[in-house]
Amino acid sequence: MGEPLKFEASASPARDSLAGRVLAGHVPSAARVIRRLEDCDEEGREALAALYPKSGRAQIVGITGPPGAGKSTLVDQLIRTFRARDKTVAVLAIDPTSPFSGGAILGDRVRMQSHSVDKGVFIRSMATRGALGGLARAADDAAVVLDAMGFDLILVETVGVGQDELDIVKLAHTTLVVCLPGTGDAVQAIKAGIMEAADLFVLNKADLPGADQAEAHLITMLQLEMGESTRERRVLRTVAEKGEGVAELCDAVSDHDRDLRDSGEFEIRSAARSRHALFARLRDLAIERALAHIETSSELQATVEAVVRREQDPYRAAAALWASLRAAEEGVT
Repeated sequence: MGEPLKFEASASPARDSLAGRVLAGHVPSAARVIRRLEDCDEEGREALAALYPKSGRAQIVGITGPPGAGKSTLVDQLIRTFRARDKTVAVLAIDPTSPFSGGAILGDRVRMQSHSVDKGVFIRSMATRGALGGLARAADDAAVVLDAMGFDLILVETVGVGQDELDIVKLAHTTLVVCLPGTGDAVQAIKAGIMEAADLFVLNKADLPGADQAEAHLITMLQLEMGESTRERRVLRTVAEKGEGVAELCDAVSDHDRDLRDSGEFEIRSAARSRHALFARLRDLAIERALAHIETSSELQATVEAVVRREQDPYRAAAALWASLRAAEEGVT
């Protein structure tokens, strides 16, 4: 094995640098960094390198659930309530990608713009750009930027893809699953595996028929799922359109943050998030380098044709191409 990598401590960024302006609370600079990160631009990555050591303090709250559950309305109410408690709030609202501009389709995010004049609120819509799992690829990096900027809470609302939204668990410290009464969405969440991942269940639009049955069903399934686990998850009822139950939900989010920090679980979840981010970047780099080599290799077409003719199976073909890549890499080094 080779010697372990050694890193020098990062110096504080200059105040007039892009990262320095973000740390000073300059909102346009934060928006610029996030945009550059979305575009995989070097300027964004340099700013992120300077900001990363300043992050790790904010509570990241993931808000997921099926389309139509009222997630955006709920986020709007959470902003109002936490701001009334003197907490600064950043929102990353993940939206589908426009087929025309490549940007986020804002949908009902417009209602959040009532907070645009509040310096204690930052709202950013981010396009999925083809990423699965309900998140944008740069969502984790954007959360680092806003964390370093000093926001108390970062609310990340997923796109609402339904059964594949487990990526949010790898990003958030606290995960909220928003359900609807009378539609079977609670059952769908359980099937998706979100049942095990959620920290709080929010039964929104609880003034609709079937709310009592949906709540009872969720509680029963939680009790069955817990088994011998001591982990306690709550079901809370809200009517976000009217602001009902939102204060209690904010209490539960704050209580969960306090419990995580008191128990040491906050550091454990933060460490898991950091590991996930590192391996995601390694995977991206490996794929980029592999494709860059293979696509210019004369072996690729021959290998593809061999697989198409069923002369070679895809697994051995991929292994052969990978071996070719490694040989090329060793030749360069």
